[in-house]
Amino acid sequence: MSNLESRGIPTVGVATTEFMEAAAAQSRALGFDPAYIWVPHPIQDRTDGELHALAERHVDEILAALTDQTAARG
Repeated sequence: MSNLESRGIPTVGVATTEFMEAAAAQSRALGFDPAYIWVPHPIQDRTDGELHALAERHVDEILAALTDQTAARG
């Protein structure tokens, strides 16, 4: 993400809430504070329909983060 951002390409990470602490630690270690959208954990056992519904619930938030990087930091 840092590489893309440094080239002017907006990015946003999408991860489950289980990884919030790990992402914060990595951000501190790298000195880079990427935008993240946090979704409920877990996702690996969800059906296709559940994943589509999850994506639909968060798509506006993801698009907002891509167009306004200050909106979804940390």
